[in-house]
Amino acid sequence: MSEHTGTTQPTNPIKEDNTQPIKPVKKARRWGSILISIFGILVLLVLGAFGGYSSGMGIRAKTWNETINQKLTEQFQYALVDIQFGRYEAAKQRLDFIIQNNPSYPGAQEKLTEVLVASSIPTAVPTPTLTATPDFSGAESAFQRAQQLVLAQDWPGALGALDTVRKLDPTYKTAQVDGMYYFTLRNYGFNLITQQGNLEGGIYELTLAERFGPLDNTAVGLREGARLYITGASFWELDWAQAVQYFSQVGPGWPSMTDGTMNAAQRYFVALERYGDQLFQQQQYCAAYEQYTVASGMGELDDKAEHNARDAQLACYPPTETATVPVPIATTEAAPPTEPPTAPPTEPPTAAPTP
Repeated sequence: MSEHTGTTQPTNPIKEDNTQPIKPVKKARRWGSILISIFGILVLLVLGAFGGYSSGMGIRAKTWNETINQKLTEQFQYALVDIQFGRYEAAKQRLDFIIQNNPSYPGAQEKLTEVLVASSIPTAVPTPTLTATPDFSGAESAFQRAQQLVLAQDWPGALGALDTVRKLDPTYKTAQVDGMYYFTLRNYGFNLITQQGNLEGGIYELTLAERFGPLDNTAVGLREGARLYITGASFWELDWAQAVQYFSQVGPGWPSMTDGTMNAAQRYFVALERYGDQLFQQQQYCAAYEQYTVASGMGELDDKAEHNARDAQLACYPPTETATVPVPIATTEAAPPTEPPTAPPTEPPTAAPTP
């Protein structure tokens, strides 16, 4: 028995030797998972840092934009004060700074043009002296002549002098001459439309001024009103509906605008009356009454329009709805009322503006 059992003792080490290679395999897998985890954590940290950096850069850019916009606004306000007190050089530097940082800043380009024009006109001479025979022998004398004519608000003469400057020396004070061209053409066009009733000429001069710089809102609106006036006048006595449509846009905004015949407010008033008459003849009584109502708010209707307005009101708003009210005299029930149940507007009409 002892010998048999002795022979069996070596079997245990053999089994242990067979299981030895398994242990290194488990350690390798464990280290691989640890490395993957560490790599994943590093990736997450990098992504988090990048996200924080991107967010920080966005906030920084937003803060910078807000800061520069605030600074540009302050500089623009300071420039307006400088212009008011005649400090044109300081105003020019501020406006140049604004345009360099934001070329589309509202009003900056217009104010810069204004500063260039104002700085090129001498203010020390209160009453310019105009000579009968100006000396245009050189660009300098022509330029001085143009300055005097601008001060005198002789726009055609100033344009002639500026043309002479350009003919004698196209490179002479280019920026100042361009500014004076803009200032002169803009005011000449404005004068032609508002004071002389020359709508086509005013539109032309304002369009020329636009070559030297953007027009201000007043000039743009005036030019558009003149165009609408001309278009509306082309329909006069031919298509009253179109005339009403165009002069309804011109009359309220530029009532005194005229082409030498009637101003825009008067044309709108007359067009409303005649369009109402046309609708009345077509038995469109409610539409006609609307035109008469608008016209009556602008002035007193003429006899034809007044008569048609009463009939249109009766036709559009018949008095049948008030027939339930007791009538003391039964013999007149078949006779229609001679006056409409609802009277026209009782407010006194305002006279149409005169040209």
